[in-house]
Amino acid sequence: MSLIPSFFGGRRNNTFDLWDPFQDFPFTGGALSVPGETASFANTRIDCKETPEAHVFKADLPGLKKEEVKVEVEEGRVLQISGDRRVEKEEKNDKWHRVERSSGKFMRRFRLPENVKVDEVKAAMENGVLTVTVPKAEVKKPDVKAIDISG
Repeated sequence: MSLIPSFFGGRRNNTFDLWDPFQDFPFTGGALSVPGETASFANTRIDCKETPEAHVFKADLPGLKKEEVKVEVEEGRVLQISGDRRVEKEEKNDKWHRVERSSGKFMRRFRLPENVKVDEVKAAMENGVLTVTVPKAEVKKPDVKAIDISG
């Protein structure tokens, strides 16, 4: 993995990541601005690793229940992780001093390689960490026939 961040601050040398040119832009107005939504979308960080048996995605989703998160494989080989972090109910007498936790919808999409078993994808949520495991298909090794050399 490259230690040099891209121009917009994220490390993007991962072939799995679907590039979103607007992902790290802080939209401050206009039709695309939804309060809190851009921040939570951009703050959903996901680690991706490849093992000999599978591709593994881990997302930190503190405070979310598994019912609030969706994991889908669409278009055959695009893994989509999405959800909705609800705004905490505000009491009339509460006086907020600082609000740093984001709320709103988030979504991340990853293009999966051809050597995966999309029918066997598994997801588990434990202690606010979502783990999605995409098993690899066995790569059939070509049959090799030894040829005797005469002479």
